[in-house]
Amino acid sequence: MRILASGLTDVGLQRDHNEDTFRCLDEYRLYLVADGMGGHNSGEIASAMAAEGMRLFFESTEKDDATWPFPVDPNLSLQENRLSASIKVANKQIFDRSCSDQSTHGMGTTIVGLLICLERGIAHVAHVGDSRAYRVREGRIELLTRDHSLVNDYLMMMPDMPKEAMDILPRNVITRALGMQDSVVVDLGTEDIKPGDRFVLCSDGLSGQVPDERICEIVTQERDLSACAKWLVEESNKAGGEDNVTVVVVALEP
Repeated sequence: MRILASGLTDVGLQRDHNEDTFRCLDEYRLYLVADGMGGHNSGEIASAMAAEGMRLFFESTEKDDATWPFPVDPNLSLQENRLSASIKVANKQIFDRSCSDQSTHGMGTTIVGLLICLERGIAHVAHVGDSRAYRVREGRIELLTRDHSLVNDYLMMMPDMPKEAMDILPRNVITRALGMQDSVVVDLGTEDIKPGDRFVLCSDGLSGQVPDERICEIVTQERDLSACAKWLVEESNKAGGEDNVTVVVVALEP
């Protein structure tokens, strides 16, 4: 298989600046979307720091004798450790900057990352916050991440909560993000990969505006990846464009 990827970010129709960041790091088979938050444009600083911090960590750990800032988890593969550690390093950098620079105090960002291991026929997905990863396979879409949000946390604790009570909860409150504390818990998952699979990484500017079924339709119908990313962004704006919208589409081709 070979990997193709394309990404796009847009300010949307109701915001005056874009706090999202994406990266297609083909040299590491690593793909990222980060959605920043914080006043005075510091959200865009946090999301850019997350993406660049992860890139630099992957660059610095290419050699076997590289020094890691965190103990290796023996229950995880090398690549899982590498992905998780890169996010933890980025978190610490953002937190330290937020504490030392008053203009960026309180800034943070979500992150979702996809690391593809062709040799093993798998992909690792890591995330913090409510930026999402989907897999589209044979015309069906599957959500690979769980939003770290107030709504989801309530559902985990009280799965039988009445709809009336659920409806009064704020939908846009996240409970985990990079930069909030000096350490962070990273959710990791591993998925099998097949020729024809497409992965979609996105900020909530897409998932909060466009139903999963519509995302699946677009990704299935449009074979050109750059056109696919553009169509998804346009669909979000057509639905109101209430937030910055960022998407990365990754395709596994025979």
